[in-house]
Amino acid sequence: MNDDAFWALIDELGRRPGDREERLEWLRAELLRRPEAESVAFQVRLERATELADTRALWTAANRIEGGACTEDGFHYFTLWLVGQGRKVYESVLADPDALADVPGVRALVGRHHDEWDDDEWPEWEELDYVAQDAYDELTGQEDDDGEEFLDAVEEAEDAAEAAGEWEEYRGPRPEGSAMPRLTALFPLSSGS
Repeated sequence: MNDDAFWALIDELGRRPGDREERLEWLRAELLRRPEAESVAFQVRLERATELADTRALWTAANRIEGGACTEDGFHYFTLWLVGQGRKVYESVLADPDALADVPGVRALVGRHHDEWDDDEWPEWEELDYVAQDAYDELTGQEDDDGEEFLDAVEEAEDAAEAAGEWEEYRGPRPEGSAMPRLTALFPLSSGS
């Protein structure tokens, strides 16, 4: 699975009807139709995408949206949610975290305290991190090994990708500033939103 195939799955995931659980079930079914190596490759690209989104500027943006309550784990789940928004949104937000102000899922939260958000509204998506392992475990019959075989396969694939120089195309600007006028206007921390 190359980057284009990964993002094609993610983009289709974003277009699927239903709640997050139903959409993840679709993704799991898609991965089950493929060789187990595809689940590993999917996870490798998912982890790489979340690593690239792990910037101070993006954490500042996530924390602002979440009313100052974004934890370390919560930020990782936020980066998973961001990937789940699709390639176009992901790349625009990586280039300028203030672009989150244009994301419909973020705009829907404006003016509401985070205690009022439904689970499917939270800009966090922890479960996206487990779908490839679930598919892999089912395909390989390793459902009782606590994911050890899958994690070993992912680590091996990451090492191979890095050694082959596959990550060169990911390199780009990593904004570290905190000036986000549009998000600041939408989510003023003083209002307790």
